[in-house]
Amino acid sequence: MLQKSEIKALKEIGMQIKKYRLKNDMSQHDLSIEAELPKNQIGRIERAEINTTVLTLLKICDALKIDIIQIFKKEK
Repeated sequence: MLQKSEIKALKEIGMQIKKYRLKNDMSQHDLSIEAELPKNQIGRIERAEINTTVLTLLKICDALKIDIIQIFKKEK
Protein backbone atom coordinates (compact mmCIF):
# COMPACT_ATOMS: atom_id res chain seq x y z
CA MET A 1 0.00 0.00 0.00
CA LEU A 2 1.38 3.37 -1.02
CA GLN A 3 1.66 6.22 1.44
CA LYS A 4 0.06 9.62 0.78
CA SER A 5 3.43 11.20 -0.03
CA GLU A 6 4.16 8.46 -2.56
CA ILE A 7 0.78 8.88 -4.24
CA LYS A 8 1.36 12.64 -4.37
CA ALA A 9 4.74 12.10 -6.05
CA LEU A 10 3.23 9.77 -8.67
CA LYS A 11 0.50 12.34 -9.38
CA GLU A 12 3.06 15.11 -9.81
CA ILE A 13 5.11 12.99 -12.22
CA GLY A 14 1.98 12.11 -14.18
CA MET A 15 0.97 15.76 -14.40
CA GLN A 16 4.43 16.73 -15.65
CA ILE A 17 4.36 14.04 -18.34
CA LYS A 18 0.91 15.21 -19.45
CA LYS A 19 2.06 18.85 -19.46
CA TYR A 20 5.02 18.13 -21.73
CA ARG A 21 2.96 15.79 -23.91
CA LEU A 22 0.38 18.51 -24.50
CA LYS A 23 3.11 21.13 -24.95
CA ASN A 24 4.46 18.93 -27.77
CA ASP A 25 0.92 18.65 -29.19
CA MET A 26 0.94 14.89 -28.73
CA SER A 27 -1.90 12.56 -27.88
CA GLN A 28 -1.37 9.62 -25.55
CA HIS A 29 -1.40 7.48 -28.67
CA ASP A 30 1.34 9.60 -30.29
CA LEU A 31 3.47 9.37 -27.17
CA SER A 32 2.96 5.62 -26.89
CA ILE A 33 4.19 5.16 -30.47
CA GLU A 34 7.24 7.40 -29.97
CA ALA A 35 8.13 5.76 -26.64
CA GLU A 36 7.28 2.25 -27.89
CA LEU A 37 4.91 1.66 -24.97
CA PRO A 38 1.27 0.56 -24.80
CA LYS A 39 -1.16 3.50 -24.97
CA ASN A 40 -2.98 2.40 -21.83
CA GLN A 41 0.32 2.49 -19.93
CA ILE A 42 0.78 6.19 -20.75
CA GLY A 43 -2.71 6.93 -19.44
CA ARG A 44 -2.17 4.93 -16.28
CA ILE A 45 1.12 6.75 -15.58
CA GLU A 46 -0.50 10.15 -16.15
CA ARG A 47 -3.35 9.22 -13.79
CA ALA A 48 -0.90 7.89 -11.16
CA GLU A 49 -2.47 4.45 -11.29
CA ILE A 50 0.88 2.68 -11.55
CA ASN A 51 4.37 3.13 -10.18
CA THR A 52 6.41 2.87 -13.34
CA THR A 53 10.08 2.10 -13.77
CA VAL A 54 12.89 4.56 -14.35
CA LEU A 55 13.58 2.92 -17.71
CA THR A 56 10.01 3.57 -18.81
CA LEU A 57 10.31 7.18 -17.65
CA LEU A 58 13.49 7.48 -19.74
CA LYS A 59 11.64 6.21 -22.82
CA ILE A 60 8.86 8.72 -22.24
CA CYS A 61 11.30 11.58 -21.72
CA ASP A 62 13.23 10.65 -24.85
CA ALA A 63 9.98 10.65 -26.82
CA LEU A 64 9.06 14.07 -25.35
CA LYS A 65 12.61 15.32 -26.04
CA ILE A 66 13.11 16.42 -22.43
CA ASP A 67 15.64 15.59 -19.75
CA ILE A 68 14.26 13.20 -17.14
CA ILE A 69 14.93 15.74 -14.38
CA GLN A 70 12.20 17.94 -15.82
CA ILE A 71 9.44 15.55 -14.78
CA PHE A 72 10.68 15.62 -11.19
CA LYS A 73 10.62 19.42 -10.91
CA LYS A 74 7.86 20.70 -8.67
CA GLU A 75 5.46 23.28 -10.04
CA LYS A 76 5.56 26.62 -8.26
